Amino acid sequence: MAAAAAPPSMVVALLFFLYITTNRPPFLVVEATWCVVRSDASDQAMLAGLNYACAGGADCVPIQSSGLCYLPNTIQAHASYAYNSYYQRRGSDPAACYFSGTATIAKTDPSL
Repeated sequence: MAAAAAPPSMVVALLFFLYITTNRPPFLVVEATWCVVRSDASDQAMLAGLNYACAGGADCVPIQSSGLCYLPNTIQAHASYAYNSYYQRRGSDPAACYFSGTATIAKTDPSL
């Protein structure tokens, strides 16, 4: 006796499941971005931005002297970390990466 064929709706559902689990449509691709200090920012402006970011909700614990991201101990490195934390916590909103003109959005990972 021959086995019964699967109903067409079951076949369609299986094909759809296979499609969505093996293919990534272009509209689901998200490009990662980071908020970093501009190379022409002054130390005074970076410090103001760093203080603003840390007071405004950025996770600045890692850039404290006992933190994992303290080194390199430069205002530029610490400000970039704080700026990016602030930016990421605000859903990568471009408006959250300004800091009085001392920041820019990068499309390459600055930690590499």
